[in-house]
Amino acid sequence: MWLRWNSMAVKVPETVNVYCPKCNAQTEHKVSLYRKGKERSLAIGARRHERELHGYGGQKYPIQRNKAKTTEKKTLVLTCSKCGRKLMREGVRLRKLELVR
Repeated sequence: MWLRWNSMAVKVPETVNVYCPKCNAQTEHKVSLYRKGKERSLAIGARRHERELHGYGGQKYPIQRNKAKTTEKKTLVLTCSKCGRKLMREGVRLRKLELVR
């Protein structure tokens, strides 16, 4: 991968040439940061958690109050310019990630 693993701030190009498994060729990909989607309130885990909170006993598992890590893992999403297939690149522990033209 084109990132240095131990650095704190990394500049990543907006477009990179990467292998696309759908096109079966090296194509240009647009780089973006992965963002978590909105949680569904009707998902089974959310419903079960809501049910566990009713009555006596309160919270069922400890809520994390203070962070242990100083950085977060940034996952990159690569979108193929030809077919639109999205590839995920594994999260890298960074303080700051910049997309550069």
